[in-house]
Amino acid sequence: MSVAISVARRNQLLAASKDVRGATVCRTDCLSDDLVAACQRGEREAQRQLYEEHQGRIYSLMVRMVGTEDAADLTQQVFLQVLRTIRQFSGRSQLSTWIYRLAVNEALQHLRKKGKAKVHPLDYDAVDGSPAGTRQTEEAELLEQALARLDPELRSIFLLREVDGLPYQEIAASLDIPEGTVGSRLNRARQQLRIHLVDLGWQP
Repeated sequence: MSVAISVARRNQLLAASKDVRGATVCRTDCLSDDLVAACQRGEREAQRQLYEEHQGRIYSLMVRMVGTEDAADLTQQVFLQVLRTIRQFSGRSQLSTWIYRLAVNEALQHLRKKGKAKVHPLDYDAVDGSPAGTRQTEEAELLEQALARLDPELRSIFLLREVDGLPYQEIAASLDIPEGTVGSRLNRARQQLRIHLVDLGWQP
Protein backbone atom coordinates (compact mmCIF):
# COMPACT_ATOMS: atom_id res chain seq x y z
CA MET A 1 0.00 0.00 0.00
CA SER A 2 1.33 3.43 -0.89
CA VAL A 3 2.08 5.62 2.09
CA ALA A 4 1.73 8.88 0.15
CA ILE A 5 -1.46 10.93 0.41
CA SER A 6 -2.96 11.59 -3.00
CA VAL A 7 -2.44 15.17 -4.13
CA ALA A 8 -6.15 15.79 -4.54
CA ARG A 9 -7.07 14.32 -1.15
CA ARG A 10 -4.27 16.16 0.67
CA ASN A 11 -5.41 19.42 -0.91
CA GLN A 12 -8.98 18.74 0.23
CA LEU A 13 -7.83 18.26 3.81
CA LEU A 14 -5.69 21.37 3.76
CA ALA A 15 -8.51 23.35 2.19
CA ALA A 16 -10.82 22.19 4.96
CA SER A 17 -8.33 23.35 7.56
CA LYS A 18 -7.84 26.77 6.01
CA ASP A 19 -11.52 27.35 5.18
CA VAL A 20 -12.64 26.62 8.74
CA ARG A 21 -10.15 29.05 10.21
CA GLY A 22 -11.04 31.66 7.62
CA ALA A 23 -7.37 32.09 6.82
CA THR A 24 -6.15 33.46 3.54
CA VAL A 25 -2.66 32.94 2.27
CA CYS A 26 -0.86 35.76 0.53
CA ARG A 27 2.86 35.32 -0.08
CA THR A 28 3.33 38.54 -2.06
CA ASP A 29 6.12 40.53 -0.51
CA CYS A 30 4.48 43.96 -0.50
CA LEU A 31 7.31 45.82 1.16
CA SER A 32 9.29 48.03 -1.18
CA ASP A 33 13.01 48.58 -0.95
CA ASP A 34 12.28 52.05 0.37
CA LEU A 35 10.16 50.65 3.20
CA VAL A 36 12.83 48.12 4.15
CA ALA A 37 15.37 50.93 4.18
CA ALA A 38 13.03 52.96 6.40
CA CYS A 39 12.81 50.02 8.82
CA GLN A 40 16.58 49.83 8.86
CA ARG A 41 16.68 53.52 9.79
CA GLY A 42 14.37 52.79 12.70
CA GLU A 43 11.31 54.64 11.41
CA ARG A 44 8.30 53.59 13.49
CA GLU A 45 5.66 53.82 10.75
CA ALA A 46 7.69 51.56 8.46
CA GLN A 47 8.18 49.08 11.31
CA ARG A 48 4.44 49.07 11.91
CA GLN A 49 3.77 48.36 8.23
CA LEU A 50 6.30 45.53 8.25
CA TYR A 51 4.60 43.98 11.27
CA GLU A 52 1.12 44.29 9.80
CA GLU A 53 2.26 42.77 6.49
CA HIS A 54 3.81 39.65 7.99
CA GLN A 55 2.27 39.12 11.42
CA GLY A 56 -0.72 37.08 10.27
CA ARG A 57 1.29 34.44 8.42
CA ILE A 58 3.90 34.14 11.16
CA TYR A 59 1.24 33.78 13.85
CA SER A 60 -0.53 31.10 11.80
CA LEU A 61 2.77 29.23 11.43
CA MET A 62 3.46 29.52 15.16
CA VAL A 63 0.01 28.20 16.09
CA ARG A 64 0.67 25.02 14.16
CA MET A 65 4.30 24.76 15.28
CA VAL A 66 3.99 25.39 19.03
CA GLY A 67 0.25 25.54 19.78
CA THR A 68 -2.14 28.36 20.61
CA GLU A 69 -0.86 28.82 24.17
CA ASP A 70 2.59 30.07 23.13
CA ALA A 71 1.97 31.28 19.57
CA ALA A 72 1.26 34.94 20.36
CA ASP A 73 4.29 35.34 22.64
CA LEU A 74 6.62 33.69 20.13
CA THR A 75 5.23 35.79 17.29
CA GLN A 76 6.07 38.90 19.29
CA GLN A 77 9.55 37.54 19.97
CA VAL A 78 10.10 36.96 16.27
CA PHE A 79 9.21 40.54 15.37
CA LEU A 80 11.31 41.95 18.19
CA GLN A 81 14.18 39.97 16.68
CA VAL A 82 13.28 41.18 13.18
CA LEU A 83 13.44 44.81 14.29
CA ARG A 84 16.64 44.29 16.26
CA THR A 85 18.42 42.67 13.32
CA ILE A 86 16.75 44.33 10.29
CA ARG A 87 20.03 46.12 9.49
CA GLN A 88 21.56 42.69 8.83
CA PHE A 89 19.04 42.01 6.05
CA SER A 90 21.04 42.36 2.85
CA GLY A 91 18.27 41.83 0.30
CA ARG A 92 19.85 38.69 -1.17
CA SER A 93 16.63 36.82 -0.36
CA GLN A 94 13.04 37.96 -0.02
CA LEU A 95 12.29 39.69 3.25
CA SER A 96 9.53 37.14 3.89
CA THR A 97 12.06 34.31 3.52
CA TRP A 98 14.34 35.94 6.07
CA ILE A 99 11.46 36.40 8.52
CA TYR A 100 10.34 32.79 8.04
CA ARG A 101 13.87 31.66 8.90
CA LEU A 102 13.80 33.63 12.15
CA ALA A 103 10.30 32.30 12.95
CA VAL A 104 11.10 28.63 12.33
CA ASN A 105 14.32 28.88 14.34
CA GLU A 106 12.41 30.52 17.20
CA ALA A 107 9.76 27.78 17.14
CA LEU A 108 12.29 24.93 17.02
CA GLN A 109 14.34 26.46 19.84
CA HIS A 110 11.18 26.83 21.91
CA LEU A 111 10.19 23.21 21.35
CA ARG A 112 13.67 21.94 22.21
CA LYS A 113 13.75 24.07 25.34
CA LYS A 114 10.33 22.84 26.44
CA GLY A 115 11.10 19.27 25.43
CA LYS A 116 7.89 19.12 23.42
CA ALA A 117 7.75 17.33 20.10
CA LYS A 118 3.96 17.61 19.94
CA VAL A 119 1.55 20.48 20.30
CA HIS A 120 -2.11 20.65 21.21
CA PRO A 121 -4.16 20.62 18.01
CA LEU A 122 -6.58 23.40 17.14
CA ASP A 123 -10.24 23.08 18.04
CA TYR A 124 -12.77 23.80 15.30
CA ASP A 125 -16.41 24.77 15.36
CA ALA A 126 -18.57 23.21 12.66
CA VAL A 127 -18.82 25.31 9.51
CA ASP A 128 -22.54 24.54 9.30
CA GLY A 129 -24.95 21.84 10.39
CA SER A 130 -24.95 19.96 7.09
CA PRO A 131 -23.31 16.54 6.75
CA ALA A 132 -20.73 18.05 4.36
CA GLY A 133 -19.92 20.83 6.83
CA THR A 134 -19.62 18.39 9.72
CA ARG A 135 -17.32 16.12 7.70
CA GLN A 136 -15.19 19.10 6.67
CA THR A 137 -14.79 20.10 10.33
CA GLU A 138 -13.93 16.54 11.35
CA GLU A 139 -11.30 16.26 8.63
CA ALA A 140 -9.79 19.61 9.61
CA GLU A 141 -9.52 18.42 13.22
CA LEU A 142 -7.91 15.14 12.12
CA LEU A 143 -5.38 17.04 10.03
CA GLU A 144 -4.44 19.27 12.96
CA GLN A 145 -4.06 16.25 15.26
CA ALA A 146 -1.86 14.51 12.69
CA LEU A 147 0.26 17.63 12.20
CA ALA A 148 0.77 17.87 15.96
CA ARG A 149 2.29 14.38 15.90
CA LEU A 150 4.89 15.21 13.27
CA ASP A 151 8.50 15.86 14.20
CA PRO A 152 8.81 19.67 14.45
CA GLU A 153 11.37 19.95 11.63
CA LEU A 154 9.16 17.90 9.30
CA ARG A 155 6.13 19.88 10.43
CA SER A 156 7.83 23.17 9.57
CA ILE A 157 8.68 22.01 6.03
CA PHE A 158 5.19 20.67 5.46
CA LEU A 159 3.57 23.91 6.65
CA LEU A 160 5.85 26.15 4.61
CA ARG A 161 5.14 24.12 1.47
CA GLU A 162 1.52 23.00 1.79
CA VAL A 163 -0.01 25.84 3.81
CA ASP A 164 2.11 28.88 2.89
CA GLY A 165 2.88 27.62 -0.60
CA LEU A 166 6.58 28.45 -0.58
CA PRO A 167 8.68 26.99 -3.44
CA TYR A 168 11.48 24.57 -2.58
CA GLN A 169 14.14 27.23 -3.15
CA GLU A 170 12.54 29.60 -0.66
CA ILE A 171 12.00 26.85 1.92
CA ALA A 172 15.65 25.85 1.57
CA ALA A 173 16.69 29.46 2.14
CA SER A 174 14.31 29.81 5.11
CA LEU A 175 15.63 26.68 6.82
CA ASP A 176 19.23 26.98 5.58
CA ILE A 177 19.24 23.48 4.05
CA PRO A 178 19.82 22.18 0.49
CA GLU A 179 16.84 22.02 -1.86
CA GLY A 180 17.28 18.26 -2.15
CA THR A 181 16.88 17.96 1.61
CA VAL A 182 13.63 19.91 1.39
CA GLY A 183 12.25 17.36 -1.05
CA SER A 184 13.29 14.31 0.96
CA ARG A 185 12.00 15.74 4.25
CA LEU A 186 8.76 16.82 2.64
CA ASN A 187 8.21 13.28 1.37
CA ARG A 188 8.87 11.94 4.87
CA ALA A 189 6.44 14.47 6.32
CA ARG A 190 3.72 13.44 3.88
CA GLN A 191 4.30 9.76 4.56
CA GLN A 192 4.22 10.19 8.32
CA LEU A 193 1.20 12.48 8.10
CA ARG A 194 -0.74 9.84 6.21
CA ILE A 195 0.19 7.21 8.78
CA HIS A 196 -0.97 9.49 11.60
CA LEU A 197 -4.21 10.32 9.78
CA VAL A 198 -5.05 6.66 9.28
CA ASP A 199 -4.14 5.92 12.90
CA LEU A 200 -6.56 8.67 13.97
CA GLY A 201 -9.36 7.10 11.98
CA TRP A 202 -9.19 8.89 8.64
CA GLN A 203 -10.38 6.76 5.75
CA PRO A 204 -8.66 7.46 2.39
